[in-house]
Amino acid sequence: MRRPIISLDLQEEFGQIDIYVFDQMLRGNIASTMRVLDAGCGYGRNLVYLLRRGCEVFALDANPDGVDHVRRMAQSLNPGTPEGNFQIGAIEQMPFPDRCADVVLCNSVLHFARDHAHFQAMLAELWRVLRPGGLLFTRIGSRIGMDFEPLGNGLYRTGDGSAWFLVDEAMLMAQTALWKATLVDPLKTTIVQNHRCMTTWVLRKPKA
Repeated sequence: MRRPIISLDLQEEFGQIDIYVFDQMLRGNIASTMRVLDAGCGYGRNLVYLLRRGCEVFALDANPDGVDHVRRMAQSLNPGTPEGNFQIGAIEQMPFPDRCADVVLCNSVLHFARDHAHFQAMLAELWRVLRPGGLLFTRIGSRIGMDFEPLGNGLYRTGDGSAWFLVDEAMLMAQTALWKATLVDPLKTTIVQNHRCMTTWVLRKPKA
């Protein structure tokens, strides 16, 4: 009988981690010695390994059930983690201090912005809580590689009928330049069965 490529041990160790977050871990850009803030954490799929390794983790989500799940998961994997590290709230109004995190994750969330102003408010908060020299990891719906029906205010109709706020390369590069940030990787976009495009945008904040 053929053994599965991914063992149960690996699944237990890493959970349902996003492959692009995993890639940053493999290259040492996200490590257990760092303070990590997951903005829009959902049910904590990207936090399992970090909690197991004793990483100082903070997280926020608008879904109370998701936050409660992450709190319970943290107590199981890294007992003693303060419950206050995990907050219910909106990304554009995060209850965390300035420059508090070495790494800020925002995975598959920003395309739920209501319009340009909401998108910019979320970006401003992500940048505010990131320390100088820190890493911002985002995975976001985009128009890089496909055309979509425009709905106005930056929203577009995706292949499954959803209305998403979609960025393009020019927008991401303009924001990178405005922040004087460094691209950790070239923009990488995956086209998902002609329904949507997901772009990975990873930045290093200037040290000064």
